[in-house]
Amino acid sequence: MFSEERWLENEKKCAVVRKPKPGRKRQELLAVALGVKVHTFRGPHWCEYCANFMWGLIAQGVRCSDCGLNVHKQCSKHVPNDCQPDLKRIKKVYCCDLTTLVKAHNTQRPMVVDICIREIEARGLKSEGLYRVSGFTEHIEDVKMAFDRDGEKADISANIYPDINIITGALKLYFRDLPIPVITYDTYPKFIEAAKISNADERLEAVHDVLMLLPPAHYETLRYLMIHLKKVTLNEKDNLMNAENLGIVFGPTLMRSPEDSTLTTLHDMRYQKLIVQILIENEDVLF
Repeated sequence: MFSEERWLENEKKCAVVRKPKPGRKRQELLAVALGVKVHTFRGPHWCEYCANFMWGLIAQGVRCSDCGLNVHKQCSKHVPNDCQPDLKRIKKVYCCDLTTLVKAHNTQRPMVVDICIREIEARGLKSEGLYRVSGFTEHIEDVKMAFDRDGEKADISANIYPDINIITGALKLYFRDLPIPVITYDTYPKFIEAAKISNADERLEAVHDVLMLLPPAHYETLRYLMIHLKKVTLNEKDNLMNAENLGIVFGPTLMRSPEDSTLTTLHDMRYQKLIVQILIENEDVLF
């Protein structure tokens, strides 16, 4: 067993801490909701929805970051947001919206999640302190660059990275780098409220109800991860990692408050841990 304070101190030493810019999360939520971002076009452009000219010198319209559709700001409200992302526009794996990535590659989950988990289960389930012990930051960044550069062809085998903690660190970094967390900003407060329910059966039912609100790609990624983490706990005798310990590690990794408040983050930490612990212990019932 280890304390939340000790783990946080270790994470600060071994990982790069990224502080969000003011208002960043609100902008990310809006961008994902609409599927578009305000864009300044060079030269004359016409709206691909209404076919009318886009007036102005700057910020004439919006461009879909997935498929490249160019439309007026007002027209964007009428364009379906279920477009098929263009792989040519997906420049990297990390920091890419989860739904965009799986739609672009036509997969259920991000391939980085599948590849890392397969590697961890093949050679790391009995490793002491799995997911708690941090690998070298520069090596974790190397894995990140390999995925961004080579995609599913990235080599993360033991021949290249013998320390399994580098692979677990790369997986945790992937989740931390998501612009919208696996447990999305809009479901976050609902999960926190569910965690506060004292009755265990009612709490479990409330957690299940909120899970149903997650986007398909987020739900499937979370389901797959919880199945994996359950396997980790089955090897607790060797790796010393139970559901509570994993909850401490993955709580702030999978869940981030929409509010940029340190006080809120500290207050919610125990509920974040509890939610992940519940998901691991009841993965066969909840998913």
